[in-house]
Amino acid sequence: MIRTYQPVAAIGVETEWKALLYQSLSERSGFMKTPFEMKIPQIAIRLLGTPLVEDEYFQMLYDLVHDKDLDLHFISENLDKTIPQEKFQAVQNLLLQHGKEKLSVNRFVAFMDRDQLLPILKNPELNRHLRACMIQVLSHFFAQGKDDGGDFRRVIVDLVKWTWNHLYKELEKAAEQEEKTPKFFWYGDASKSEQYFLMFLILFGCDVIIVHPEGKDVLDETDPEEKCSKIIRHPGTHELEPFPKTRPERTSTIAYKASKEIDMVLHSEDSMLYKPWQFRSYIPNAITLKTTYDELFILIKERAFIRPNFEVRNNTVNIPTIFSKVFGMTKNRRTYWSKIQDLADYEYATVVKQFPFTWEAKGNPHFHYQNALNEKQELQAEKMMNSNWWRYANLPKGLQKGIAEAISRYCAHPKLKKLDQESLYDLQLYLFSQSMNIPHEMIKLMQNFDYSQYVPRVILYNNEKNGYLTRSDAAILLLLNEFGLDIVIYNPPGHNDIENFVDERYYDSHWLDEMSFGEEFQEPSRLKKFIRKMF
Repeated sequence: MIRTYQPVAAIGVETEWKALLYQSLSERSGFMKTPFEMKIPQIAIRLLGTPLVEDEYFQMLYDLVHDKDLDLHFISENLDKTIPQEKFQAVQNLLLQHGKEKLSVNRFVAFMDRDQLLPILKNPELNRHLRACMIQVLSHFFAQGKDDGGDFRRVIVDLVKWTWNHLYKELEKAAEQEEKTPKFFWYGDASKSEQYFLMFLILFGCDVIIVHPEGKDVLDETDPEEKCSKIIRHPGTHELEPFPKTRPERTSTIAYKASKEIDMVLHSEDSMLYKPWQFRSYIPNAITLKTTYDELFILIKERAFIRPNFEVRNNTVNIPTIFSKVFGMTKNRRTYWSKIQDLADYEYATVVKQFPFTWEAKGNPHFHYQNALNEKQELQAEKMMNSNWWRYANLPKGLQKGIAEAISRYCAHPKLKKLDQESLYDLQLYLFSQSMNIPHEMIKLMQNFDYSQYVPRVILYNNEKNGYLTRSDAAILLLLNEFGLDIVIYNPPGHNDIENFVDERYYDSHWLDEMSFGEEFQEPSRLKKFIRKMF
C-alpha cells in the first residue's frame, strides 16, 4: 500500500500562524502519520492589506524573512528563471505532441515524467504526490479547454523551471527530515505563471505566506473559495512598495496607535465619513449614471459619495459619473445660460469653447503596447508606469496608477467607433496612442480629484462656429469618463459631434425646446461670479 499525503490547514492558522511556522509538522495539531496516510498541518495564508500600525507589521515581515532558523524562502524577489536548453526543448516537443494528439491531463503529466521534466525524489511516495499535485494544477486548463493557448505554454515552461530551481532544491535540503516542510514567502503582485506555481507549492504541502499590502488577492482566480489557503484581511491598505532592504526602525507611540484605531473606525470604507484624500492610492472606476435633464443639474453638484451606486471595494472606488449631451436651447434663454454658467463657474471645471482641443498622436505605438501587456493580453498598469515612454511620471504614484488602470480598461473594451477597415487591434493602438496626450487642463482636474468628494467636470460648448469635435477629442473624453470625471456637451444647433465617434448608449441625450444657430457662449457677469462665490 502506497502512503498518501494530504495537506490540511493547521489548527489555529488564522490567528497563530506565526508561532506555527516555527513548529515542525509533528508539533502541529492535526499531524497524523500512518503506513497508509500522512496528514500535513500546513500554513497557507494570504495576508491582504495592512494592520493599523504599519511600521510594526513591516518589521515583523522583515524579521521573518531574515530569520535563519526559520529558513523562509523569499521567492518573489529571487525567482530563478533559468532552464537548461534540453529541458526547454523537451517542453516544446511535448507541447507539439499535445497539439497533435490532444493528451489528457494524466497522460500529459506522464509524458512530463517520461521526459524528465519533473524531479525524481528519493521518497517514492512523495514522488507520486508531486505528480498528483501537478495533475491537479494543470486540470484547471484542461477542464476549461484552455490547454492549447499561450497562457498554458508559459505556465508549463515556468512550472518546470521553478519546480527544479526552487521546490526540488528545498526538498533536497529537507530530505533527511520528513517532518520538516519547505517554507516560501511571496510579496506583492504575481503573474499567471507565478499564481499557478504558488498553488502548486500549496497543494504539495509547503508552508506558503503571500503578502499584498494593497489588499490585492493574487490567488483570487486559482483559489477563490479559500479551499487551499486562508485569507487574513487587515483593516488598512498601503501602496505596494518594494520589500524593505533594511529593517524598518520607526516605532509608533501609544497615542499614535490609539489615533489610528479611532481613525479606522470613523473613516472605514463603509463609514461615509471620509477624510481628505483617503483614497488617493485607490483605483477610480466610473459608473455612468442614466439621468433626466433635471436630474443632471441636481446630481452633478453632489459629492461622489452622495451619488447613487458609490462604492469602495477591493482597493477600487466606483464613482457615479455624468456623461450627457444637451441639444438645442430652452425658450427661456436666461434659465438656459444660468444653468450652463452654474456648471462652468466651478472650482474643478474646465470649459472647452474651441475645437479640436486635442491633437492626433503621431507614430506607431505597436511595440510600446505589446511590451505593456500582461498574460491576459491587457495593458498592465505597472508595466506602463515603469516604461520610458510613460508621459505621467511626474504625477503622484497613486494618480499615475489610477490613470494607467483607466487606460487599460479603455483599451481593453473600446467605446470609440471603428473606422472602415480598422481592426479591433488598430482601434486599441489608436486609443493607447491618444491616451498619452491628455491635455494639461484635464490633467489638473485629475490631480484635484479626491475620489469620494466633489467630481471635476468638463463642459464643452459647440456652436459649430468654433470648430468641430474630432475623433481624438472623443477619445480623450472617453478616457476622462473612464477615470471618473463628469462630462456635459452643449450643442445649440442640435447637430452630431460626439455621435460620429461614440455610440449613443454610452451617454445621455437631452433635447430642449428649439435649435439655435451661431449662439455665442455667454460668460457670467462679474457680479454673478461674485454672488456665486459668496453663496
